[in-house]
Amino acid sequence: MQPGNLAYHETMETHELLNFKTVGLLKSKMMQGIVFDQDLKAMMEKNVQQSIKDIQELQALYQLAKTH
Repeated sequence: MQPGNLAYHETMETHELLNFKTVGLLKSKMMQGIVFDQDLKAMMEKNVQQSIKDIQELQALYQLAKTH
């Protein structure tokens, strides 16, 4: 394995994490529209912002993935 590349199992795990965070982000964004409690809405927005950062980091790792 070359330095800076992900192994196949790491690529798969990164892909799974990326999917998990994306689904969580979409769910939080959609739920914000039906939540009336402002504290809960603020927590959900914080979750959305953190999820966006996490997804960006995972996408950077995913670029090191072996695809063939």
